[in-house]
Amino acid sequence: MVGDMNGETRVGHGFDTHRFSDDPDRPLILGGVRFEGVPGLVGHSDGDAAAHAVTDALLSAAGLGDIGVMFPDTDDAWAGADSLQLLADAVARLAEAGWRVVNADCTVVAEAPRIAPRRDEMEARLSGVVGAPVTVKGKRAEALGALGRGEGLACWAVALIERP
Repeated sequence: MVGDMNGETRVGHGFDTHRFSDDPDRPLILGGVRFEGVPGLVGHSDGDAAAHAVTDALLSAAGLGDIGVMFPDTDDAWAGADSLQLLADAVARLAEAGWRVVNADCTVVAEAPRIAPRRDEMEARLSGVVGAPVTVKGKRAEALGALGRGEGLACWAVALIERP
C-alpha cells in the first residue's frame, strides 16, 4: 500500500526541452522509441527529452539532484549516451537510497511527431527500465510559441516513489 503508516512517499517533477536539429542524420528518439520522418533533437546525449523528464522527476522525488548534476553535458562520457541507460542508472541510485518507484507520468508537447500511434511502445520501454508503470501522453501547443511553430518539443513528468 502506498503511503502506509510505516513508509514514506514523495512526488517529483521533471522537465526537459530540446530544439529540433538541422542534422538530417540525427534520429528522433522519445521514450526509447525511434521516430522516422521527423528531425532529431539537439542534445549532448541522444536527446530523448521524455526519458530525461522522467529521470529528473525520479531524481527530484528522491532528493538526488537532477539529470544535469548526475550526467553533466560538460562531460564527454555522456556524449551520444542512450537516455534509457541514464534513466536505468538513476533508478539504480534510487534503489541504493532505499526508494522504489510507484509510477510516473510523462506529457510530450509537440506539433510533431504524433505520440498516440507510438504511445504503447514508449510506455513499455520506459516502464521496463523504471520497473513500474510509466504513462505517456502527447499534446499539441496549438500554434502557440516556439513549440507551436514546431521548433522543438518539451516534456513534463511527475513520479511517485516510496520507501517502505
